[in-house]
Amino acid sequence: MNRTNSSSGQLIIGGVSAQEIAQAYGTPVYVYDVERIRNNAKAFVQTFEQQKVPAQVAYASKAFSSIAMLQVAKEEGLSLDVVSEGELYTALQAEFPVEKIHMHGNNKSLAELRMAVEAEIGCIVVDNFYEIALLSELVEQKNTTMNVLLRVTPGIEAHTHDYILTGQEDSKFGFDLSSGQAEKAFSLLHDNERVHVKGLHCHIGSQIFEASGFTLATRKLFTTMKEWRNKYQFIAEVLNLGGGFGIRYTEEDDPLSLDQYALALINEVKQQSADSNYPLPEIWIEPGRAIVGDAGITLYTVGSIKEVPGVRTYVSVDGGMTDNIRPALYQAKYEAVLPNRMNDQNFKEYAIAGKCCESGDMLLWDVELPEVEHNDLLAVFSTGAYGYSMANNYNRFGKAAVVFVENGTHQLVVRREKFDEITRLDLSYTKQKELK
Repeated sequence: MNRTNSSSGQLIIGGVSAQEIAQAYGTPVYVYDVERIRNNAKAFVQTFEQQKVPAQVAYASKAFSSIAMLQVAKEEGLSLDVVSEGELYTALQAEFPVEKIHMHGNNKSLAELRMAVEAEIGCIVVDNFYEIALLSELVEQKNTTMNVLLRVTPGIEAHTHDYILTGQEDSKFGFDLSSGQAEKAFSLLHDNERVHVKGLHCHIGSQIFEASGFTLATRKLFTTMKEWRNKYQFIAEVLNLGGGFGIRYTEEDDPLSLDQYALALINEVKQQSADSNYPLPEIWIEPGRAIVGDAGITLYTVGSIKEVPGVRTYVSVDGGMTDNIRPALYQAKYEAVLPNRMNDQNFKEYAIAGKCCESGDMLLWDVELPEVEHNDLLAVFSTGAYGYSMANNYNRFGKAAVVFVENGTHQLVVRREKFDEITRLDLSYTKQKELK
């Protein structure tokens, strides 16, 4: 976790006190330890390098996308996974190398595909038959070619929340292997001279704490790859095993280290290649949460405190489901501290409430803290993934600012949303005259 407890009782993030950051930028505010982001990226990249295995580590930008974040990803030699025009536009604004951009999505529009083709990105991960038709027509019109991966569902159910399961047969993503859907899709793509099928892709879920699911998925995909080698003389250049590597949110979580996830994939791919005399494919992975999740901390200011005698004490903060919808969406759990009173004792149990007009806007239940006072700072850990990227304007609250800290300095990388920006798309209504 991302904590340093100094003798003054202050939480230090990247060499800067949480108190200083809150005073400079206000709250709520997302704070990222850039060194932690870099170290997480290196844990994956260097493992593949040390094992001398060809690979691409693509940052899944849906976890947190901003120009500054993508600049850091570029500096660390990562590739990039985008799923929309907006994410692709952000990548282009960040001058991310287009040949290292991969586009995902279960319902890519013609506009999105056109933007990807015109930008000449490195690869499109094809997800459905409608997309095959759109892409085939587009590359023909543009008189160009495109690299693709075929996304398949291997029938592997990772041990995770139902909302973030993606590898089972009954999924909105990809082509089912067992029914023959995937082979039909492959045949259509393989027969198209303007489309180059580089290999297969799968993603079995998110926040996964063990390697067994990835191992089973790898074996399933190799079975398919061997069948298609024999039937179509097709050799996959790339095997993309997705992401979903878990991180620690609370003491209950026990994920593998990032290099252990990578090693497990490498060893299994090597074993399958050797056993079947199959040329070793380039391994692609797509970590998002694992890169930024534990690098982020959200700072809040405590407002009202309500005690329900004999039940619980509610502590309300100046953020909530507008800056972190995960607890309301799928009961995500976090840990928190009072960053300006790290050395205080006398712990009590509190429920941390957001300020949205929703009874379900609860950030944490039953968290132990020193006795909380009005205007205390509250820091919630491991909010770097799916916090800002899922932020919203419910109750017309503005989106929080994002600050990067590194080597004892802090820098604003996303401004706090202003009131006039919240209404910038609104248009006035003019009452229409009644027809006579």
